[in-house]
Amino acid sequence: MTGKTKKVRKAVLPVAGLGTRFLPATKAIPKEMLTVVDKPLIQYAVEECIASGIEHVIFVTGRRKNAIEDHFDLAPELESFLEQHGKHDAARMVHEISGGLRISYTRQSEALGLGHAVLCAAELVGDEPFAVLLGDVIMDGPVPATRELIEICEETGAGAIHVERVPRERVHLYGIVDAAPEKNSRWGDRLLRVKNLVEKPSAEKAPSNLGVTGRYVLPPEIFDYLATTKPGTGGEIQLTDGLCRLAEANKLFACIYEGKTYDAGDKLGFLEATVEMALKNPKLGKDFRTYLRGLNL
Repeated sequence: MTGKTKKVRKAVLPVAGLGTRFLPATKAIPKEMLTVVDKPLIQYAVEECIASGIEHVIFVTGRRKNAIEDHFDLAPELESFLEQHGKHDAARMVHEISGGLRISYTRQSEALGLGHAVLCAAELVGDEPFAVLLGDVIMDGPVPATRELIEICEETGAGAIHVERVPRERVHLYGIVDAAPEKNSRWGDRLLRVKNLVEKPSAEKAPSNLGVTGRYVLPPEIFDYLATTKPGTGGEIQLTDGLCRLAEANKLFACIYEGKTYDAGDKLGFLEATVEMALKNPKLGKDFRTYLRGLNL
């Protein structure tokens, strides 16, 4: 443990992807605006930011993403309409969607990888640690995922990422960490010091079965690492390359996540998230569970 660091106040949400795995639904609608039960996918990540004490969210957008900006903008005409028709709860819900966050937008003009998307936010982030949340991943656990990583970062002064155990036959779909338990940690055996990361290895070459989930809290020097990273396949700059540089400097921890992760950027994962989040919904859950039990499967 290395001591205190600056407070984590900002989060970067990369949302510039084309969403090709959800075509034709995403031909005109951003993938991040697809609905999981009763709110867009991206709103789950923003709500996690709010619950984690984030003050400023930075969206890294691309073309055809105006719907995201509209969703988190104020809508006085809609609020007024709802109020006039006695729908006060709905008006309050619309007004509070952004939760009082400061929201900024910057553009990733070309799809040059997740590392490049994060690098696009460097000027807005500045010289302070920050969170990165992948908007198509829903993290559902007893403690907001980003808040836990913020606590690790602020206590250790190092970067922190969440990982989870994945089946060996699926490690080729993840970034996999080579890590060892950190001694004398208040997070116990869940906190690991990362020695290296391998992007989508074969099962035979994977150093573990701990896959990166899509939540990161990173020190500002990650921008220097990404700026000097040579583009790889397809001309892309991968965030994994910057994380490896942090690990080489002994400044990266991984924490085994205790909750459930939904990869809603995948069709099956999206369906799983929709069903399970609907079952947990206080207004829909009971009736939906009854409906599912009645299906002749």
